[in-house]
Formats: sequence, C-alpha cells, structure tokens
Amino acid sequence: MARLPEGFLWGGATAANQLEGAYDVDGKGLSIDDAYPGGKQRFNILKSKDFDWTIDEVKFTYPNHRGIEHYYRFKDDIKLFAEMGFKCYRFSIAWSRIFPLGDEEKPNEKGLKFYDELIDECLKYDIEPVITISHYEMPLNLAKEYGGWKNRKLIDLFENFARVVLNRYADRVKYWMTFNEINSAFHFPAMSQGLIPANGSNDYTNIFQAFNNQFVASSKAVKIAHELNKDIKVGCMIIYATSYGIDSDPQNQLATMQNQQMFNFFCADVQVRGKYPSYTKRLYRDFKVDESRLDISKEDLKWISDYPVDYIGFSYYMSNAVDVTTVDPEKTGGNMLGGVKNPFLEESEWGWQIDPTGLRIGLNELYDRYQVPLFVVENGLGAKDQIEKDGSINDDYRISYLKKHIEAIEAAVNEDGVDLIGYTPWGCIDLVSASTGEMSKRYGFIYVDLDDEGNGTLERKKKKSFYWYKKVIESNGDDLTE
Repeated sequence: MARLPEGFLWGGATAANQLEGAYDVDGKGLSIDDAYPGGKQRFNILKSKDFDWTIDEVKFTYPNHRGIEHYYRFKDDIKLFAEMGFKCYRFSIAWSRIFPLGDEEKPNEKGLKFYDELIDECLKYDIEPVITISHYEMPLNLAKEYGGWKNRKLIDLFENFARVVLNRYADRVKYWMTFNEINSAFHFPAMSQGLIPANGSNDYTNIFQAFNNQFVASSKAVKIAHELNKDIKVGCMIIYATSYGIDSDPQNQLATMQNQQMFNFFCADVQVRGKYPSYTKRLYRDFKVDESRLDISKEDLKWISDYPVDYIGFSYYMSNAVDVTTVDPEKTGGNMLGGVKNPFLEESEWGWQIDPTGLRIGLNELYDRYQVPLFVVENGLGAKDQIEKDGSINDDYRISYLKKHIEAIEAAVNEDGVDLIGYTPWGCIDLVSASTGEMSKRYGFIYVDLDDEGNGTLERKKKKSFYWYKKVIESNGDDLTE
C-alpha cells in the first residue's frame, strides 16, 4: 500500500464536556452536559418526560463535572500527544465557558484565555488545532429558558459566539467544524439540539425547525470565517453509519436507500450542496412534521445556499443493516442508533458492530456524492482495559480495530481516489463516555486512573496502543504491524 499524502493530519479527538472538568471554574456557566446524570440509564433519563434539566446531586452523579481534569492538566496531556507525534488535535470549545448563559453581549475573558493557552500549547509542538465550535453542549440557560435550538433566537446567539471565537483564534486555527454529529438529532436531539420531551423533542416539527436554525447558524459561521481568513476551512460534522439491506429483497433495498438519505445524507446535503434535498417532503411526511408551523424563510435558504461548508468531518464507528420484511429481527446497539444484527460482523463489548470495510464504503459514498474533502474525525473502540501486574496495558484489541480501519482508509485514498484530510481517532485519552457517563468504556491511547464512581488518582499511563500509534504516525501509515 502506498504512503498517504504528505501533510496527512494524524491525530486524536476529544470534546470539552467529556474531559475538561472545572465545570464551574473561572466564570464558566452550566451547560446541558453538566445536567447529564452518570450511569447506563443516562439516555433513558434524558428521554423521560419527567426530566427538566434539573441537577440533583442527591439522586445522581455527574462525572462530567470533573471529567479527567484536562482543564488543569492540558499541558501534560498535549505533551503526551506530541510524544505520539500528533500532527493535529481535534477538540471543542465549551460555549458556556465563553458565554456562561449564552445570551450575554460580552464574552468571559477567562474562558477565552484558557483556549488561547490550549491552542498555543498545541502550536508549540507543531500540532494543528482542529476545533469544533459546538460539541454536544450548549449553555443550560439556552435549553431551559429559550427551549433549545427550535428557537430562532439561537441563530443570532450562536453567530455571536462563533464570531468571538473565530476572531480570537482565526490567525492560529485553520480547521473548524460547526456542530458535532448534527444528524444525531434524528434519534436523540437532547445533546445536539437541547431538546427533551419537556421542551418538545417528541414533535419532529421542532427537530426539523432546529435543524434549519442550525443550518443557518452554520452558514453564518462560514461567512465570518472566510471573511477573517480565506485559508480557513469550515466543515460540517455528521455521524456516518454505512447501511446495508439485510438481503436482496427490493423492499429492504428501498428502506436502506431511504435510511441513507435520512440519516447519512440529509444534513450534509443541506450543508454541502447548499439546499434542501428533493426527498425532504418525504421526510416531513414520514416524521409527521407540520409544515405550517415551520419557519424557514427565503433569507434562510439564501444563507444556506451562499455559505456551504468546505469539507465533511464525520465519525465512523460501525455500520448497520436494514430489515423491514422480518417480524422482530434481532437488533444491535450503536452510536446514537442501533440496527439489525449483521451476521457477518463481530461486535464490541457495547454491542457496536465492527466493520472496517464499511468505512471504505462510506468514504467512497461521501466523496462520490459531494466531491469535497473528507476528514475522519472520530473512529475507535470503546473497551474495558486491564492493568497488568507490571503496570502495562496490553490493548491489542484496540490496535487490531484501528489497524483494520486505517487499512480501509489507505485503500479508499490510494485505490479509490478519495480526498482525505486526516484521521483523528476518538478519545485519544480516556474520557467520560457521552452515552453513559462511564469511565470504564475506554477509547484512549492514554489510560486515566479514574473509575465509574469517580475514584482514582487521575494518573496518565501509556497503553500498548500509544507506542503502536506513534509508529503509525512516524511512518505516515506505512507501518501498521501489531
């Protein structure tokens, strides 16, 4: 296999709300993520009609409040990333660290200063910052008092936030993304849109209104960025789960196509192509959207048309299968979405189907459809790691997973001609799980001594995969030997 292009961005990815901690320090306000309780019932609680964003520390634990204390330890963590040879580091800015309530006119200078220092620390080691402006958190006030992203007022509030951070960091940061996994709202709008049953998540009219508001807000961020620096690249960011019809029955093939359009393509169609796709009407019908209540103006459509994104960032963890012809088919878990069990695939400890070939297929599907650069900004294996008596952590299962996915990437680039910017595996350092608040679901090359109950020293330890990934980066993907 030929070497990947010179300048390929090898790195890793995290999110502010899952590792920073310091949730009420230096002027930071509460975010929706600060109200997520820990434990395996996290998603069920957020979907409950009784949940109202109240923080109840008697009833629940809140592991995101502490994270892994990256806020205090970021210099040591970035030094470890540099030791691995990272060319880039994808992280996010906590909106409520910059605007504690989300609707202030002036930003919190202490929050801005923290990201100044974080960015400068990356650049000290020639690590390119890749910033997600909004990654599954928003100021809690905007969800409670404004009703989340279904409220058009959030367009202007996000524009103000984006303008502040882009103005501050445009001279040092080339790659940006607006909303993390924006399409996740089809299945779980709490994290990406701030919508729960108490403020309208059970009505898809609200979800599609929120999508539109985010599309417009994203376009405004693109305009700001391009006016500041013509070399800045702003991407959208989606979950991508390659879909297969379970068999050759035309009904399953049709359902697979429609599932692809809805989940994998809808948000990217709008944000890359600059217009709503032709199948939007069908989605409105399928999701029982009341079009008379949608507020989508001609001005909105012009914003979307005039300022599309420059590239597509996406997460890929798994594929799914589609079966509409079998009564009660066997199901499997996944990243915000499940699917029908594919008999040809193995699963992770959390039931996510492992499919490296699906990544190559997905890269081809996205590049063929859009013809813009792609960026794999999340990919990885959540697993329970064991510390051996000698202190080593032999995560060969993670190395095997990543090796196969990198091989799929190299085939897509070298054999299929896909234009790929880089690869940032998720959770390059162990952090709090988004879906459950657990620490035991680990993704990192670096182990963090912290358990699900919040006990531990927070000491960082290099796993076997740390040294393996260092070798991969040094060889630009040529040496994948385990």
